[in-house]
Amino acid sequence: MNPSTDSSSVAILHELFGYKAYRGAQAEIVAHVIGGGDALVLMPTGGGKSLCYQMPAIMRHRAGRGVAVVVSPLIALMHDQVGALEVAGVHAAFINSTLTLDETQRIEGEMLSGRLVLLYVAPERLTTPLMLRQLDSLRERGLLSLFAIDEAHCVSQWGHDFRAEYQALNVLHERYPGVPRIALTATADDLTRADVIERLALTEARVFISSFDRPNIRYTVVEKADARRQLLHFIHDEHEGDAGIIYCQSRRKVDETADWLDRQGINALPYHAGLAAEVRRSHQDRFLRDEGVVMVATIAFGMGIDKPDVRFVAHLDLPKNIEAYYQETGRAGRDGQPADAWMAYGLADVVNQRRMIDESPAVEAFKRSQRGKLDALLSLAEAHDCRRVRLLAYFGEASVA
Repeated sequence: MNPSTDSSSVAILHELFGYKAYRGAQAEIVAHVIGGGDALVLMPTGGGKSLCYQMPAIMRHRAGRGVAVVVSPLIALMHDQVGALEVAGVHAAFINSTLTLDETQRIEGEMLSGRLVLLYVAPERLTTPLMLRQLDSLRERGLLSLFAIDEAHCVSQWGHDFRAEYQALNVLHERYPGVPRIALTATADDLTRADVIERLALTEARVFISSFDRPNIRYTVVEKADARRQLLHFIHDEHEGDAGIIYCQSRRKVDETADWLDRQGINALPYHAGLAAEVRRSHQDRFLRDEGVVMVATIAFGMGIDKPDVRFVAHLDLPKNIEAYYQETGRAGRDGQPADAWMAYGLADVVNQRRMIDESPAVEAFKRSQRGKLDALLSLAEAHDCRRVRLLAYFGEASVA
């Protein structure tokens, strides 16, 4: 990107999003993708990943390059991203199962006309014959701007959130070799990173790795005694009236914990896939809109949720591995202000996680990898030295502490 283009990009950034400058590696990433380059971006939650594809999409659209297609794994994430873009004056839409046939066809028309700046779709929707034919039409008319693959760690069988439908996304490289692709994730160790590069055919892509350090987050791990009471004391002592997220492993535990906290005077709501869609949407809206709401949830909640003032993330059950722990705790303190990551764990958690690994139908190599990841998480939980140093070391980063 030449200096004039760079100043134009910053001016548009300020005009649409209110930021006076890019942060960290954002400017370099944006310039690279605007210029047609492929990229793999590893950036912590709250680091501004979305701008790394939204700004190239906006700039390339203004240059007549048409529509950017964003692969997104969750409906809630699509709704939030599209809503925020439309408020900013950027024409965006999503296609997913919440739409009627008429609504879907209207958005497809907007896409095919090239008027849309960004279109969000799930991976399984993107690879349908109809969608691929529509993308072919856009490419033939020079109106296919770029592909952004969000939560790219989902493509890796070694990652903490594997989704088989992501592995079909290598069709983008094969079918649209001239269209730039940017894959983004907040969590990927060396093995997962290499797998993402291989499976998405990003061997020629530039890799941008931001620091994984979140210095505003304090990490605390306690041994379980009476976990609910320990959690209640933590909230009362440290975060009375603050917004927070509490993660539990099962839907039943989510419901019981939310109900118990509510009876203790905490404004708590449950969130999991077993609740009706309208209940989940209502609870999510209250969490985003109201002050001091505590969401008790399974890991189904949080991905792509842009609430900057979450003051704590608590775990009542041990996560699967450090990647999951890092991504979930990273939802705290996105505004840069002090926040807490609090976890209670016990021997039963470890036994349960090992049992799930041993009884899974996965191949032995995968089980061995998962056991190793669990062992790394246990070392982090039981550490007597600085947990931040250990967390950063896991991702191959030396701490300056």
